[in-house]
Amino acid sequence: MSPDDPARHPEGARRLTPARVLDVDALLEDPRNRIVVCCGSGGVGKTTTAAALGLRAAERGRKVVVLTIDPARRLAQSMGIDSLDNTPRRVKGVDDAAGGELHAMMLDMKRTFDEIVESHADPERAAAILGNPFYQSLSAGFAGTQEYMAMEKLGQLRAKDEWDLIVVDTPPSRSALDFLDAPKRLGSFLDGKLIRVLLAPAKVGGRAGMKFLNVGMSMMTGVLGKVLGGQFLKDVQTFVAAMDSMFGGFRTRADATYKLLQASGTAFLVVAAPERDALREAAYFVERLAAEDMPLAGLVLNRVHGSGADRLSAERALAAAENLEDPRIVDQDGGKAGVRTSPGNSPDPHGSSGSVDSVPDDAAPDTAPEAPDTSSEISSEVTPAEAPDTPERSVDALAAGLLRLHAERMHLLAREQRTRDRFTARHPEVAVTEVAALPGDVHDLAGLRDIGARLATGRPELPEPGA
Repeated sequence: MSPDDPARHPEGARRLTPARVLDVDALLEDPRNRIVVCCGSGGVGKTTTAAALGLRAAERGRKVVVLTIDPARRLAQSMGIDSLDNTPRRVKGVDDAAGGELHAMMLDMKRTFDEIVESHADPERAAAILGNPFYQSLSAGFAGTQEYMAMEKLGQLRAKDEWDLIVVDTPPSRSALDFLDAPKRLGSFLDGKLIRVLLAPAKVGGRAGMKFLNVGMSMMTGVLGKVLGGQFLKDVQTFVAAMDSMFGGFRTRADATYKLLQASGTAFLVVAAPERDALREAAYFVERLAAEDMPLAGLVLNRVHGSGADRLSAERALAAAENLEDPRIVDQDGGKAGVRTSPGNSPDPHGSSGSVDSVPDDAAPDTAPEAPDTSSEISSEVTPAEAPDTPERSVDALAAGLLRLHAERMHLLAREQRTRDRFTARHPEVAVTEVAALPGDVHDLAGLRDIGARLATGRPELPEPGA
């Protein structure tokens, strides 16, 4: 059996070397790389990862902007900014010795939509659109609007050619690639048959238009009016008429940004935690990115646990804890533990320890009077529950508690390792970098700097005490 055989490491304390280790610094320093997209399911640390990557790239000489779509606003807090909005803001406290800069912004999807309207319509038409009730609902919360506007803002930032690197923190979503799919859906809606039908009367104009609407759409508008309400339908028609000249632009820009994400110079990083559901989602991300011809740089495995005492297995730690908690339990040859028998108990199935306190089977009393004499020898012992609270017992209890905590940590490490190994076996082509679990949240630049260093190392360092 080889030293690396999993059977020799049942507690999973070892860590396998992945087929490829992601070189984060090479990714950030390459001037050909202009966009890094951090994607993954919610709650795996995408925002922190994006901010740490942006800070590390800036301190290595690049002019960076981090675009976050995460509504938690933790990015602003960690960067010492009171608030983020739709305009990039310079982050103070960044080491600019290498000539780099760090800027950060948070997507305001309604403001981004307003900017599109204002830039593609004359003032009168723009005012009509911005004041339209249907537009206000669409821009504030229509399904897919946030993802579409994230793509729109990314396209705007890239078109300015002002930034060496754009780091994108994608929206938290259970669906794997809503960031890519939603713009297509919204573009299809805005360029779909329903919109064209609603737009037709305005294009025909005058009485002919009204006649067309009354004859050709009477049934449909009657149904829609009952379902949506007559005023809502009128708002939609007014919105469609005002947006007529802009519909083609939505699809064109979405397609252009989609191609930008497929081009060289863009790199996707899938962020996951070493948990079954998160890595299952990560595997789906990897497969979808490959199917869409999106350039995948690798996997960031976040919040990986470790231990500096991984040579002590969970089984041995638990056995030692039991021995400390109950002095009647003693280690036997071959690693077994036996319990000393007492009158009325069944004999030890593993054999007697040979101590004077044990009672052999052939010495069992035959008569009732002998029973008190035998039990009096053992009754002088104090059971653990009756043991006085001596300093020695307090130390033993503390040591036993620490051993049980260590056993729990070893079981956690084993579970994480099995989960990660399944992903690596399924996707050996994916480069991996790991970040150790930290004892608390990252809330300043120093914490982001530390995360960036761990990302670049590629292996999780020993966790801080209490991690």
